[in-house]
Amino acid sequence: MFRHTGKNRTFLHNLKLASLLSFVAGIVNVSGFFAVHQLTTNVTGHFAFFAEGLVKSEYSTAIYYLLFILSFFTGAFISGLFVETIIVRQKQYIYLLPIATEVGILLCVSLLDSRFIESHTVIISCVLLFAMGLQNSLVTNISNSVVRTTHLTGLFTDLGIELSQLFFYKLPEQQKKLKSSIKLRLAIIGFFFIGCILGGMSYTLIGIKSLLLAVCCLIISIMYDNIRFRVLSVKRKSHD
Repeated sequence: MFRHTGKNRTFLHNLKLASLLSFVAGIVNVSGFFAVHQLTTNVTGHFAFFAEGLVKSEYSTAIYYLLFILSFFTGAFISGLFVETIIVRQKQYIYLLPIATEVGILLCVSLLDSRFIESHTVIISCVLLFAMGLQNSLVTNISNSVVRTTHLTGLFTDLGIELSQLFFYKLPEQQKKLKSSIKLRLAIIGFFFIGCILGGMSYTLIGIKSLLLAVCCLIISIMYDNIRFRVLSVKRKSHD
């Protein structure tokens, strides 16, 4: 699900990728909100608070929200640099460095003391937003802009449009394309919601260590992808 790019990607690749990373984003979303009382997977709301700070001349607050916005942007930018640098040399490993960086960030945050987190909420928010910027940029790159996993506003918009189009586009090819797209968007929304629920339940039990659930999911997915790739490579060689 990570290795295939361009024309080599199928609907199933995108469905697996969307399900996994939206689940991870859901965990980070709830765990981050419970820990630092900020949205840590997208920046839409932060723009409103940034503007409010400027209008009310609360410049310190405005700067905090500007930092949140820039952290997400920087994560997306760095992920793009990783992808473009690696794709020239070893295309099949374009996902490895961004995912490894995200895993490292989430792991480090999950091991922090709760008192440290409470006294450094701005830093923790920035770090988590950076990680989600990395993830969103990577999945957008890999899926040819078909999948985004860290926020749902655009997904619900697209879902509403496509559901309405089912009543007008009756050709079999059009129906098949619309239904595939709707299925993908429902998977993202569903797994994001499941991630939020499990992340919230985990947080009530183990605090910020709930992020370890996201870490485990990412590590297992990378291992699975590598094992599957090697098995398929061996099968191809045996047929040659």
